[in-house]
Amino acid sequence: MRITPVAYDHPDAAKLTDLVQLEYAERYGGEGDVTPLAPGMFSPPSGLFLIAYDERDRPVATGGWRAMDENGENYRDGDAELKRMFVVREARRQGLSRRILALLEEDARQAGRLRMVLETGTKQPEAMALYESSGYTLTEKFGVYRHEPNSRCYAKPLR
Repeated sequence: MRITPVAYDHPDAAKLTDLVQLEYAERYGGEGDVTPLAPGMFSPPSGLFLIAYDERDRPVATGGWRAMDENGENYRDGDAELKRMFVVREARRQGLSRRILALLEEDARQAGRLRMVLETGTKQPEAMALYESSGYTLTEKFGVYRHEPNSRCYAKPLR
């Protein structure tokens, strides 16, 4: 597998983002994650977006981080928020999420961010297991879904 940085609006990123939105809609109903995101949020040095390609150069996994600071939604100054972590079904259970997560954490650390935060939900137990086994702990809720009962927010210090 090859993991490479791409722009958030790259065609392969758009393809995988559409797939993850479909998965969110299947699990939770509705239209998927409605968090407002713009391509510039994932541009270095204040963010990064990665895609993993398989041996046939097909995009199979993605993840990104964006810089967030205190803004009234319970973010803290110095946060890096993990977004759009996703692996297509046929490429799961190969360690891709862990590899992408480690690369994103290191990049955010190098960019001076203080902690990595993420929001997931109770209908994604495999995501919660990944983050908990990677050193993330539950934290105060933040972001668009901070008032939703099925939302779970996690944080991990980067320093």
